[in-house]
Amino acid sequence: MSKPVVAVVGRPNVGKSTLFNKLTGKRLSIVDDTPGVTRDRIYADCEWLSHTFLLVDTGGIEPDSDDIILSSMRMQTQIAIDTADVIVLVTDLTCGVIATDYEVASMLQKSGKPVILCVNKCDSIGSPPPEFYEFYNLGIGEPFAVSSVHGHGTGDLLDEIVKYLPESDNAEADEEIINVAVIGKPNVGKSSLVNKISGENRAIVSDIAGTTRDSTDTLVENSFGKFNIIDTAGIRRKSRVNDAIEKFSIIRARMAIERANVCVIMIDANEGFSEQDSKIAGIAIEQGKACIIAVNKWDAVEKDGSTMKQFRSKLAVDFSFMSYAPVVFVSAKTGQRIDLLFEMIAHVHSQNSMRISTGRLNEMLSEATARVQPPTDKGKRLKIYYMTQASTRPPSFVFFVNDSQLFHFSYQRYLENRIREVFGLDGTPVRFIIRERRDGKK
Repeated sequence: MSKPVVAVVGRPNVGKSTLFNKLTGKRLSIVDDTPGVTRDRIYADCEWLSHTFLLVDTGGIEPDSDDIILSSMRMQTQIAIDTADVIVLVTDLTCGVIATDYEVASMLQKSGKPVILCVNKCDSIGSPPPEFYEFYNLGIGEPFAVSSVHGHGTGDLLDEIVKYLPESDNAEADEEIINVAVIGKPNVGKSSLVNKISGENRAIVSDIAGTTRDSTDTLVENSFGKFNIIDTAGIRRKSRVNDAIEKFSIIRARMAIERANVCVIMIDANEGFSEQDSKIAGIAIEQGKACIIAVNKWDAVEKDGSTMKQFRSKLAVDFSFMSYAPVVFVSAKTGQRIDLLFEMIAHVHSQNSMRISTGRLNEMLSEATARVQPPTDKGKRLKIYYMTQASTRPPSFVFFVNDSQLFHFSYQRYLENRIREVFGLDGTPVRFIIRERRDGKK
């Protein structure tokens, strides 16, 4: 399931970005005393009391401004409000309640979403000053006194936020259903593939890049299993993304990847590989998803006896960073090799969920270290005491060693290749966790 969304909104220069940075623990938003510094929505994961949610920083709202940039910021903020599960309205103690605060509060109340009132810049310790109680007049409820600079009151604010986060409905989650995100650049045929799979026009198809903006789900059941196909918006380079709605569509695409079990990375056979394809693949790798590279529009390519072999060899170089991902040549228009695609999806999902016993792992490790000795440095040799699998999706392995500095990347890659040779793990990234034990002690 995708994470709940919490939007931080308010008029300009009340400290939204400072609060955002404090809650996320990262300096992601630019902070300046000049109103309007934050224009686009900025997203980051936030965790509190075992709850994880997506925190959104927005530009300041100026309800009546005709300025082009301020109007665009208002539109960006409205999109964030419409899709948020919880809204945090930030106000400024030093300015008191002004007319814009009333207008923003009224705007948020109409949304029907839970709204939490945060009174920022309460920097003094102790009871809030008398002017703090003026904020009850906004009619939103009990205000929370917060200092985003010093962190005072942020714990109480987060406690209130998690009260309103939607519970993950595990009853609806069908373990048999494989969630498949179809990702790629705009106009590579993602929506056409979904329509072909479902047998109906579930998504609008057009040659205009950016037609798909929302992530749509399509349930499919066939001889290979049950699948939930998620059509996503095409992910373009940031420099080419100008439309306010498209910017949010890209975030929705990233969220679709997050809740998927398998990612089908689609590329256009006529255009071939591009740098943007590697960045899109990187998002899926970062989140530990099983991946398949689907080369679409294969029916439109002029072929001879070696065309597919040559194309596959080129992709092996282009996608060398994820050489484990299988390649399928398909046509969303004719349905060519769609059955093979489903077969591969089911296969890589099982590989991504594979659990290997500690005994089998250490047999492989003993054989691998005997074949290629662990590296040494200044007369000291790496010792790998044993390994075990910590988790699945993606398969993660813990190595207990005498010195983590000796466990060079090249030897880790060698062991990863041996694990794949022995156990398969097709289409899935693997993670290594290194733990030190000196002289037999942790």
